[in-house]
Amino acid sequence: RNLFFIIIIFCGGLFSFSQNYKAKVDSIMSLMTLQEKIGQTVMYGGSWDQTGPIVGADNGKYIREGNMGAMLNAMSVKGTLDLQKVAIEETRLGIPLLFGYDVIHGHRTIFPINLGLSASWDLKMIEESSRIAAEEASAEGIHWTFAPMVDISREPRWGRISEGAGEDVFLANKIAKAYVKGFQGDDLSKPNTILACAKHYVAYGAAQAGRDYHTVNMGEGELRNVYLPPFKAAVDAGVETFMSAFNELNGVPTSGNKFTLRDILRDEWNFEGFVVSDYTSINELIPHGFAKDSIDAARIGMNAGVDMDMMGHLYRKFLKNLVEEGKVSEAYINDACRRILLAKYKLGLFDDPYRYINEERENTTKYKPEFLAKAREIAAASSVLLQNNNEALPLSTNTKKIAFIGPLVKDEYDIIGNWAAKGDRQGKALSVFEGISEYLNSDQILYAKGCDILKDDESGFGEAISISKQADAIVLVMGEGHHMSGEAASRTNLKIPGIQPKLIKKIREANPNKKIILVLMNGRPLNLSDEVNLVDAILEIWFPGTMGGAATADLLFGEVNPSGKLTVTFPRNVGQVPIYYNMKNTGRPIPDNNPKEDYKSNYIDVPNSPLFVFGHGLSYTTFKYSDFKLSSQNLYTNGTIQASVTVTNTGNYDGHEIVQLYIHDKVGSVTRPVKELKGFEKIFLKQGESKIVTFEISVEDLKFYNSEMKFGVEPGEFEIAIAPSSDFRFKHSFNLLD
Repeated sequence: RNLFFIIIIFCGGLFSFSQNYKAKVDSIMSLMTLQEKIGQTVMYGGSWDQTGPIVGADNGKYIREGNMGAMLNAMSVKGTLDLQKVAIEETRLGIPLLFGYDVIHGHRTIFPINLGLSASWDLKMIEESSRIAAEEASAEGIHWTFAPMVDISREPRWGRISEGAGEDVFLANKIAKAYVKGFQGDDLSKPNTILACAKHYVAYGAAQAGRDYHTVNMGEGELRNVYLPPFKAAVDAGVETFMSAFNELNGVPTSGNKFTLRDILRDEWNFEGFVVSDYTSINELIPHGFAKDSIDAARIGMNAGVDMDMMGHLYRKFLKNLVEEGKVSEAYINDACRRILLAKYKLGLFDDPYRYINEERENTTKYKPEFLAKAREIAAASSVLLQNNNEALPLSTNTKKIAFIGPLVKDEYDIIGNWAAKGDRQGKALSVFEGISEYLNSDQILYAKGCDILKDDESGFGEAISISKQADAIVLVMGEGHHMSGEAASRTNLKIPGIQPKLIKKIREANPNKKIILVLMNGRPLNLSDEVNLVDAILEIWFPGTMGGAATADLLFGEVNPSGKLTVTFPRNVGQVPIYYNMKNTGRPIPDNNPKEDYKSNYIDVPNSPLFVFGHGLSYTTFKYSDFKLSSQNLYTNGTIQASVTVTNTGNYDGHEIVQLYIHDKVGSVTRPVKELKGFEKIFLKQGESKIVTFEISVEDLKFYNSEMKFGVEPGEFEIAIAPSSDFRFKHSFNLLD
């Protein structure tokens, strides 16, 4: 039928399938024509889902011609079986297809959005969430996810901040590794693993004005110290693929940027996997003004180092002629083809192209009870108690009447957020109303929608205010719609959208002395400057996923003690943006002893400080930090020192605490951030229990790129603190000595 089985026999005679993949790939490539090699660099989309502008393609025709190596948005056992059969049985070489899909924060069982997951500060949980996602996705024939998104972002206007791990480099590095390990497992040849993809390479999270796909300009020092490290962490974790971004970087679009793709990714980091473009991002070199036409764009993309063209048609149409004209090196085509085939070998697709296609596994894997239980646990751990005045939370299940008001109380659609893969929005997802019904009898619950998220219709206000007056406590469930964050969902207004803030104000006016709790669903930091004065407690649940309603009820009624902490700063208003904890100082910082001193770097209408700082998150219990110790005042370049603190649970509940280590390099050859996270540990303490938490500091923790782009450390004084959040003043220091 084709040469597939000849290739198998040929390769098998030389090596076993668990050995030298690279030699096997070379043996196959020796049989391939130039056009067939180019075909491996082409990705087109199936009709199962749409994640970008529609680009038509005759998939069957291109597969049979050997002009397609991968497919986007193709899934299900039946669908992938039919397509894979065409590739294996109806082409000259029978090379299997690679099926990719956006499995971002779950596949069927949906976990909190990634920004929410990061707020758990729990690397084990994050790895577990991506492991479950890989189990479910691979059971539906998917080989490859376009995750994790490891973009650092300090820009709440940018909708895709919801897909990342926040503003901090150290934490993002750890989280990137956890995602990669979860998706790819320990052995890619197992059929329950999928290829991970580090995206969007690079600096996409720094788009001007928070506008998606927009321009990025920054110095190389900031690029190397802030935006590149999570991608390097993914490489170190063994990530198999990268995705080039949409944005331009310093005048060069990242999908045509040889400096980042070849000089750094290949030559400096020795990345051996393959790079796929984002959806038509090579075509977009033309409107960027970087390529004159489609032929030129194809030339630039391949020469820069993009191995696979997602949905663009450009490589298929133009690469062969470009090679023949000497404008693209055939060696680049060979390298790209080799990397893509190697990934297919690692997945075991040459051994058995149908290994991911098992109907029984498909039917029994999704929504397993243990997956749902884990989703409930993780949703609770990812939620952040922002405010809890007068111990408004937890609520008592003995409360006679509780009013639940807001457009998201009974929501099952928005609760799983954006990029929710194949999550069931109206069937499996549990609403907050369903969650609280596990704890309360129907006669204890009062409900009114009050208003919609965006519609300017106050006709429901009367009912909402009426039931609020009948209640002993009031819970407002409000926020964004799922479509208001994610790709192409930038906002200039960071307030709770629509007329929801007006309803909050009217309910407080009608109930001046009652306990009011605001439960927030959203995909970005919001401006809550008014709400902090109108409600007693604020519980940030993000978009918590399939089991989010149950997890929220667990938190509201104290079955679970909140433990999440912010990984991104919440501003007082949009005028403070960008605002982040590890900023640089100025020549005129505001003095601690005179915050109103004139001619300093401040605003005249609001404080410099944010509303909620990085690392902030309350608990139903309280924790005391005491007895800070340093093992030595001096750190030598070949040694380590230890910093420790005693943490005591001084409250009335058992609970988790996320203990954070911060360092400040006081003087550098380039200015250093005012504080930097350099360690964290999540601990559990029973009431009255104490624990000594110890961090080890080495020279590696203190390195940075200097003005000459050399990565190293400089002797001098370093301030150090162990704290519950980034809101503290340093009191201790040590010296780094040669």
